[in-house]
Amino acid sequence: MNPSAVAEPSAPPLTDADRAYLASLAPPATSPYQRLNPLTKATLATIATLSAFVLGGYLAPLAILGILVIPGALAAGALRRLVRGAALVSLPISISVALVSIFTRAGTTVLFTVGPFDATREGVDFAVQIILRLFVTAMALGLFGLTTEPHAFVVDLERRGLSPRVAFAAAATLETIPLMVERALAIQAAQRARGLDTEGSLGARIGGVMPLVGPVILSSLTEVEERSLALEVRAFGRPGRRDLLWTVPDDGRQRLLRWGLVVAFMAILVTRVSGILTPLP
Repeated sequence: MNPSAVAEPSAPPLTDADRAYLASLAPPATSPYQRLNPLTKATLATIATLSAFVLGGYLAPLAILGILVIPGALAAGALRRLVRGAALVSLPISISVALVSIFTRAGTTVLFTVGPFDATREGVDFAVQIILRLFVTAMALGLFGLTTEPHAFVVDLERRGLSPRVAFAAAATLETIPLMVERALAIQAAQRARGLDTEGSLGARIGGVMPLVGPVILSSLTEVEERSLALEVRAFGRPGRRDLLWTVPDDGRQRLLRWGLVVAFMAILVTRVSGILTPLP
């Protein structure tokens, strides 16, 4: 008998319970923006961030904020939460940028003097522009983080041919900060139950931070080791392509939008570098 003539056994048809289980694997999407493909949201966040820094000025970042970021936040129902989070994230860097730019940037118009440092109008203008770009960046990246499940993003990248190891590294990176914050809150509550003073004056709050550093770092390293062992037990390093149980929806309109954004940014970058596009106010 010819071996090639032997038919391979076909997979059994899926039952209703199997379909229900596969459907439960996909993260829930409660808004139209959350139902977008993760790569589309990542492209929007990346183009918004890069365009704000390439174009500069005031009008361009505000236009990017109003065209690409705020409509998505409204569609996701997360505008208030996004603005609050972006302000908190960008505030420390903004303060540093303002202090350095205002008092060290040379200018012709001196607004006031603090000791040996002169605060110039040019320094204030430069600081405000940088702070605006930082806020746009925090808004764009924050919108992606609030509306995208890391697992869905990684599954979509792996479906497009990304190595499972690189996909796992991307997922671990996206999940690092939320997990560390959650772990720090749990450790803080446990230490507060044991009598540690973490509230009250500024000195008490600063003193309560140091006992958290060691446990948070050690627990993070322990979790990395446990996750690595669990992955190896499940044959994570097996060569070959993996079979994904579910995929993230994608369509032609989203692909057209992604390519349109990339082409538009490349045109902006080329015209900006060549001097054809002058800086906007």
